[in-house]
Amino acid sequence: MAGNSGGNKIGGTKTTILTVLSTGLFVVLSAVIVFPVFAGFLASFRPGYLLTRRGLSIDLDFSTMTLSNYQLIFNGGTDSQRYFRAFGNSLFLTFVTVVATLIICFFVAYGLSMYTFKLQGLLFFLVIATMMVPFEILMLPLYQEIINMNLTDTTVGVVLPGICGASTIFFFRQYMQSLPKELLEAGRIDGASEYGICVRIMLPIVKPAFASMAILTSMGSWNNLLWPMLVYRSTEKFTLPVYLNGLLSPYGNNYDILIAGSMFSILPVLVVFLCFQSYFIDGMVAGAVKG
Repeated sequence: MAGNSGGNKIGGTKTTILTVLSTGLFVVLSAVIVFPVFAGFLASFRPGYLLTRRGLSIDLDFSTMTLSNYQLIFNGGTDSQRYFRAFGNSLFLTFVTVVATLIICFFVAYGLSMYTFKLQGLLFFLVIATMMVPFEILMLPLYQEIINMNLTDTTVGVVLPGICGASTIFFFRQYMQSLPKELLEAGRIDGASEYGICVRIMLPIVKPAFASMAILTSMGSWNNLLWPMLVYRSTEKFTLPVYLNGLLSPYGNNYDILIAGSMFSILPVLVVFLCFQSYFIDGMVAGAVKG
């Protein structure tokens, strides 16, 4: 009895120490992540020239704070029109990318996880292998293909190369691997077609995975700079990252719009996360392990 009591005390002490250490670690990581966001938020209320002089800081100097940066965005002037045109382009591109990517990757992962056929393992290996290749290596061949297909300066040219993401396929497959295949047999017994089983039975069950991937895919598309900058040639089609990047040039830097516009651009991603947060944790946990 005494030995068990002593062992429980030691085990409880170890658990407490691990809890304190893990909590402290996450506090430090949170501070590292939140600091640049908070510093950027404060900088968006200061004149742009102060950013070049002092850099980012969390110094609460209210004497230098002003709403002039946001007034430049919302005043309806030329800069405002360009900003919101790029903002709309990014919204449209992100919506198309998310919808197309989730639908195609779901069907690919469904076939790889719910059916058994020849070369199934090889196909899945090839899908995973593409995750090991950096985009910078594929960039020039992809761009050459887009030129050959006459898709430069088009939304299709931006969306097409990444429409079948290996990481999204992998996540969907891992999630569906945890589901019982008896669901397919039950659907067939009820007379449902293979397409009906996929859409009417499996798709509603995979909603948490869709929510998780919608958040991650939308973040990737919204923040994508390099590929849209290569494909788009018309300034009217520039996405928000491309437009904001163009504010930094050898001929002058417009930090007033750049910093305020960058902070305002966080809102769409934040809204997406808030809409799908109830499914996000469930989807990530269920997709991380095979049941």
